[in-house]
Amino acid sequence: MFNMSIVKIINAELQIDGRKILNDINFNLDEGELKFLIGKTGSGKTTFINSIFGNLKINRSEKFEVLNYDLRTISDKDIPYLRRQIGFVFQDFKLLKDRSIYNNLVFVLKATGHKNNSEIKNKINEVLNLVGIETSIDKFPDELSGGEQQRIAISRALLNSPKLIIADEPTGNLDPETSLEIIKLFQTLNKLGTSIIIATHDYNLIKKLEGKVYKCEDGSFFEVKRK
Repeated sequence: MFNMSIVKIINAELQIDGRKILNDINFNLDEGELKFLIGKTGSGKTTFINSIFGNLKINRSEKFEVLNYDLRTISDKDIPYLRRQIGFVFQDFKLLKDRSIYNNLVFVLKATGHKNNSEIKNKINEVLNLVGIETSIDKFPDELSGGEQQRIAISRALLNSPKLIIADEPTGNLDPETSLEIIKLFQTLNKLGTSIIIATHDYNLIKKLEGKVYKCEDGSFFEVKRK
């Protein structure tokens, strides 16, 4: 069975303001794969993630394709279409604190062009069921535990049925027990066919999930063997 390539990068170099951040990047993520990105703060993990989103000009690369878009030549008008196919999960949740869970999710759907209220409600119920939210959707973010907020953040990332989820330190603000619940959720999403890149410092998370591990260090990007 042929798996579609979600991310294909060959011999890429990434710079910010003329300063080389990462060199010799070779990375491939197929449909349904989960891979990890590790490295110290400032090592280039965020730069790599930004490059996949189309937030960074690609200086040099033999190939840099994300979801069939060539990011070396992508036009500004195509970048929003690329981003709609990518779900992002942050360490600090980034929920809008001035509105309920439900209205946080409505905001995202309306911002990405959804107008039918019945379809919006159905989609929200679908993603909330998928991530196992049992609390009232009329609650505000500050009324939720950290684990509940991260589940809401993951449900938000799923709203537009993304082909790729990028999770940046998704367990960074969670206790070990809650982290394990979030890990199991990523496992479920991956088994359903979603491709996932997880950037993390949490080696326990890596031990509990299958997937190749890549490291950013001293300007290099390379695969590391699992222990």
